[in-house]
Amino acid sequence: MLGRLETSFETQRQFVANASHELRTPLTLERTLLELALSDPNASIDTYRHTCEQLLAVGEQQERLIEALLTLSRSQRGLDSQQPVDLAAISAAAAAAADHDGLVLDTTLQPAQTTGNPRLVERLVANLLSNAIHHNVDGGSISLATDTRDGRAVLTVTNTGPTIPASELERIFQPFQRLDRGRTNNGHGLGLGLSIVQAVADAHEATVTTRAPAEGGLDIQISFPSHPCVLA
Repeated sequence: MLGRLETSFETQRQFVANASHELRTPLTLERTLLELALSDPNASIDTYRHTCEQLLAVGEQQERLIEALLTLSRSQRGLDSQQPVDLAAISAAAAAAADHDGLVLDTTLQPAQTTGNPRLVERLVANLLSNAIHHNVDGGSISLATDTRDGRAVLTVTNTGPTIPASELERIFQPFQRLDRGRTNNGHGLGLGLSIVQAVADAHEATVTTRAPAEGGLDIQISFPSHPCVLA
């Protein structure tokens, strides 16, 4: 028990350190941009406009990070109430909104009903799709499917991509953990997407099963239990 507690405390300390670093980096960049603009005696309106545009971009990155941290925190607290969740409808909406330019997105959405927090489940599906898109290969594909098995609502997201060592599968669900940069095609990942997926799944007592095919890519299945519907 002492060993588990120490591991938990160390994990929390590491998370706080990583979160602090991730939040400090854009703040440092903002300060640098402002100092450069103010110290330039030949700065023009165009120069200040460019600096403002850069600051807005950095601010958007901070907003995404803070929103992700808040989602992670809410998920780890558990569910205060439960509502009907139509997993197929949520997946259809996420697929329609996803920017998968250059990638083939196939959907097979069979009825899949469960209960929980619809907004958190929406984030779970969106994060899985985002992960499948950003960690893919040129001309690759993504498969999004929902169905019901033994009374459980099941979501499956499969994507092509670089080979992932089996030893790394557990680590990709930890906060701020990124695999080799070669997996990421845009460099904009926060390292929180799949940790939020895991937290939302845990809050819904769902089971996460991950498989890394030998040919590359990732196969993630989330199995939600069947609960009596409790309206919020």
